[in-house]
Amino acid sequence: MKRFHFDRGTLRRNAVLLLSLLCIALLIHEIFGEHGYLAMRRQKKEADSLEQQIQRLQRENQELEKQVKALKSDPRAIERVAREQMRMARPGELIFTLPENDSKVPPPADTPQKP
Repeated sequence: MKRFHFDRGTLRRNAVLLLSLLCIALLIHEIFGEHGYLAMRRQKKEADSLEQQIQRLQRENQELEKQVKALKSDPRAIERVAREQMRMARPGELIFTLPENDSKVPPPADTPQKP
């Protein structure tokens, strides 16, 4: 039977090389892996964005609650909504509705058009 003879220097060099490759692989996995640094940053950005959206929706919800409370108790708020959204008027008042500024409406015939 033949015995293998390994040189200590070669063995040590191969062990260092193997450990270095293992460390590099672990480092790459830690940065680019499914739960790595980049994924963590992406999730943190998403969490911050969701937190801002929650705060915005909470403010909007508070404003809507104020409007509901005002519409239940304040006659002036009810009148304002009736005038603005339903185009209602008091007896004897006239309401003039102007057309929206729309590019589909052609200009009057006496207005020169740009080429």
